[in-house]
Amino acid sequence: MKSLPLLAQILLMALLGSCTIQPSAPMDTVASVDLARYSGAWYEIALLPNEFQSMCVADTQARYRRDGDVIRVTNRCRNSDGSIAEVNGIAKIVAGSGNAKLRVSFFRPFYGDYWILALDPDYKWLLVGEPRRKYGWILSRMPQLDERSLQLALDKASTLGYMPTAFRLTPQTQALE
Repeated sequence: MKSLPLLAQILLMALLGSCTIQPSAPMDTVASVDLARYSGAWYEIALLPNEFQSMCVADTQARYRRDGDVIRVTNRCRNSDGSIAEVNGIAKIVAGSGNAKLRVSFFRPFYGDYWILALDPDYKWLLVGEPRRKYGWILSRMPQLDERSLQLALDKASTLGYMPTAFRLTPQTQALE
């Protein structure tokens, strides 16, 4: 490093230091998921958004359908101009996870973690997240979720290290059939 000017050395060290990955505390998922009961339509009630969801302003919905060894995923939402955006992806089940951990891709070959962290016994709502706690979703079978169930999901998110106040509510104004 002696041949680099001091400022360049400092910038290089800062850049290399920012590339380190901070380990996340372990995060539990539900013990098991019945994929037949999980399949179908879900409405997004609240989220910690990721970049590709930034254009969605309302009516975000997801559909899951088992197709052999993968799960077909279709996400739809309403954009600020009123148009409907749709993206299709696939999910692969992580072996040994009881179907509670999936690897999802909308932009192959890139996959992201999709972990089912809480699930209503009747499959009426669920909390989904990923181990870095950067993204999260609360989904419901109905366009609206009662306050008690929403609070249960947010409380579970809090016990797992999420900031519940960071979740943004998703308006559901109409189904996107």
